[in-house]
Amino acid sequence: MPLIRRIPKRGFSNARHATRYVPVNLEALNRFEEGARVDEAALRATGLANGRASGIKILGQGELTKKLTVSAHAFSGSARAKIEGLGGVCEIAGARKAESPQA
Repeated sequence: MPLIRRIPKRGFSNARHATRYVPVNLEALNRFEEGARVDEAALRATGLANGRASGIKILGQGELTKKLTVSAHAFSGSARAKIEGLGGVCEIAGARKAESPQA
């Protein structure tokens, strides 16, 4: 067998640097009350976001029936459109706010 096939293969793998999200479908958010603020702590407390990951991503699967303020690390385009279509707010968790100039 040739030497190149016998030696172990090593090299760069992007897997350790990839951002992993816990997916949460939009329909699962219907369990919260109208006008509630849904953040990472609330999702983990209800058991919708379990596991170790870099953040939470809201996906657009299903229909949302309530106006909510949702704070997550990422949103799919359809989820953002459905939340904002009902008058809700999508906030990116961990985003830095614009600093106001000090006089």
